[in-house]
Amino acid sequence: MQSADRPAPIAFDDFMKVDVRVGRIVEAAPFPEARKPAIKLVIDFGGAIGRKKSSAQITKYYQPEALVGRQVLAVVNFPPRQIGKFMSEVLTLGVPDADGEVVLIGPGHEVPEGGRLF
Repeated sequence: MQSADRPAPIAFDDFMKVDVRVGRIVEAAPFPEARKPAIKLVIDFGGAIGRKKSSAQITKYYQPEALVGRQVLAVVNFPPRQIGKFMSEVLTLGVPDADGEVVLIGPGHEVPEGGRLF
């Protein structure tokens, strides 16, 4: 029996269906129209993927101006999702801190934009 904290095992091929790439935040702005506090991001994944928009609930630890230039990981092959009047094209990834606030994840060193997580 699996708990909510530990999902059932999946096959490696299932994991490979989720396309997680590294991108660089090139624009960040407050998103006051969102139901929960959020920041609108434009992330450059380089190459064939290019620039994509994302809405991220990351206001506890991050200010928009400090995010520009930061590398992050995002799922790039989910369908776009309408959030208010904003179309979020990728899911920017993070993990919760002890209080459930989002902490962004990214590479520990500079890497080329568009690199795939494996």
